[in-house]
Amino acid sequence: MNETLWILMLIANFSLITLAYRMWGKTGLYVWVAISTIIANVQVLKTVSIFGMVATLGNIVYATSFLATDILSENHGKKEARRAVYIGFFSLICTTLIMQIALAFIPDASDYAQNNLAVIFGILPRIAAASLSAYWCSQLHDVWAYEFWRKRFPAKKHIWLRNNASTMISQFIDTTVFTAIAFAGVFTADVWWQIFWSTYILKWIVAACDTPFVYLARHLKDRGNVPV
Repeated sequence: MNETLWILMLIANFSLITLAYRMWGKTGLYVWVAISTIIANVQVLKTVSIFGMVATLGNIVYATSFLATDILSENHGKKEARRAVYIGFFSLICTTLIMQIALAFIPDASDYAQNNLAVIFGILPRIAAASLSAYWCSQLHDVWAYEFWRKRFPAKKHIWLRNNASTMISQFIDTTVFTAIAFAGVFTADVWWQIFWSTYILKWIVAACDTPFVYLARHLKDRGNVPV
């Protein structure tokens, strides 16, 4: 069941990011980066067993933020991709700050959500610190690496190379930094290593699967089918 839901989640994310780009162009990708950053940091609190591994959720939606910046790099340049990184960074800071203030409110006797919100967002500062550190290092590397490979392999047929060469290294950086800050000491060593490798492997699979969508986005841009 989890494997089926994982594939469904993959399809849903790729479909929605493509729809956002088709409808609103690079603005749609900026919105998606903000959405994916926030959702990923909530989903990551849930661990599941999938494909024989212990993994956290959030891997798919977070990995699509790399897809968004790669599409921006490919179709609109490094400057616009960097802008998306800054938007994602700002979105997570805002979410963390606002939710900590929200939790500080004394709930009314009729309230039923405070304890549940505290479970999810009470841990968010540590998750956010891990995510911000990992996000900053990995996403800026991804933007730099995509441009690096595009200068050496500029042909449209080599999109697969620059997409995967940039993203897969960037996601290794992201996984290393995030799991070290977020989960060191939270889980036993064997579970931590399972989460580390499962997180990276699943992100690697998403990165491999997203390549056709970079080609599709380039095709839409070349045909003039996305807003300027």
